[in-house]
Formats: sequence, C-alpha cells, structure tokens
Amino acid sequence: MLDSLFTHPRTVVAATLRAAGSVFAEEEADLLIDAALSEADRNAMIERRASGVPLEYVLGWAEFCGNRIAVDPGVFIPRRRTEFLAQQAILSAREAACARASAAGSAPVVVDLCCGTGAVGVALAAAAGTVELYAADIDPAAVRCAQRNIGAAGRVLEGDLYDALPPALRGRIDVLVANVPYVPTDAMALLAQEARLYEPPLAFDGGADGLDVLRQVAGAATPWVAPGGRVLIETSALQASAAAEIFVANGLDARVISSDELDASVVVGTRPS
Repeated sequence: MLDSLFTHPRTVVAATLRAAGSVFAEEEADLLIDAALSEADRNAMIERRASGVPLEYVLGWAEFCGNRIAVDPGVFIPRRRTEFLAQQAILSAREAACARASAAGSAPVVVDLCCGTGAVGVALAAAAGTVELYAADIDPAAVRCAQRNIGAAGRVLEGDLYDALPPALRGRIDVLVANVPYVPTDAMALLAQEARLYEPPLAFDGGADGLDVLRQVAGAATPWVAPGGRVLIETSALQASAAAEIFVANGLDARVISSDELDASVVVGTRPS
C-alpha cells in the first residue's frame, strides 16, 4: 500500500492509519504528509505511526496553547486537558504582574514543576507578559527537551521538585504550577497502550491513591510561595476534593476549578497574605 502513497497520498495514508486503529486518521494523514521531507521520510513516518508510535513522537512536536512544542521520544507528551492548567496559571501570573506593577515591583516569579517538555512554561512566557520563569523536572531527557522549548525565556533545572530550585526563590514565587503524576499505581495498567509502551511511567504514577507527588508539592509549598502566591496542580475530577483537603492541611486556601470542555480539573491553593 505504501508504494502508491504518491498516487492518492491523503486517501491511502488515511486508510493505512485507520486500519492500524487511528481514530483521527484523516487529520493525522494531513500532518504526516505536510511534515515529510521526502517520499522515503513519509513512508518511514507512516510506518512508525501505523506500528503504534505516538503521533507526537513521529512528528517531533505537539501543539499546546497555540505553540508548537518539541517532543522527544521518551518524554511525557503534553495533553490538551493540561491547557486548562496553563490557562489558569496565565491568569494568576497576569494578576501577580498587575499587583507588582502597582507596587513598582519586578516581574512575577513563575515556577513550572514537573515541567516535562516545558509546554506550560512556554505558554506562560508567551501569554502572561514578562515573567521570571523557572522550570524543573527530575528526568534528564525532559530537562533537555524543555531547554529546547523554553530557550532564553527562562531557566530549566534538573532535580526532584523543590530540590531543583535556587534557594533564592524561597518566599518569592508568585505562581507555582505543577502537572504532577496522578494516576494511582493500580490503574497504570489501564492507561492507553501508547502511553504504557512509549511514555515514561514516572510521568504518570502518583502512588497508591495517585496523590503522592501532589502531597509533596503542597506539603513544601508554603516556604517557597510568596504571601498571596498561588499553587496550581492538575488532578482528576475524582481526586479533586481530596487534593483540595491536602492543600488546606498544608496551610493553603484551596478551591477547585474545572473545565467540562477539556475534562480537566485544577486545584488552586493560595498562601494567605
């Protein structure tokens, strides 16, 4: 079938992908056709995708909040639902910028923990105005990918959560956003096959109830976040109430906001002024 790709490229490519199980075969066909540099490149990309390799790895990028984000193999792929987390973080950063401007202060300090590709940090830098941006991840492959995406817009650091951050940030962070792993360990086997086979388990596994990493982020947030600063963490709708209780137990005023359109839930914790 691949020999006739250039006779009826879109039709044949879409049929190949549909036969391999793609739900959005036509859209994927267009992306692969546009991305290919040659016939051999196109055929190789189609074969990789048809074999089950995630589309974002085949293309080398994912779209997130209108930005093209480089995605290296083995790095967590940014999800569309996480755009809701980014949107809420952008609103918080804009509010912090207004507050700082009225007090003749500097740019708001924004930290993207568990940054993966750096997609949320890129969205913040692009849409929130001038910010002092830091992104961090424990995975060296993710750090390298995030460095490519964030570039000169901020600093990308390697380490386990707050251990990666410069001590000078303690008490200065206006917005701390984290797309933490939140899949319960027993539910890891229920992930989509592409995620199970190709993406790092570390990016999904949140412990017995899925909230282990969230507990670590919330539990150590207060010394790092400025008075009035916010902590925003993505979670599932089923976990949101328990997550909010964890925030409150660690001295943060908490609220849950959700998007039906994106099937997304975000817990926002504010450090009392």
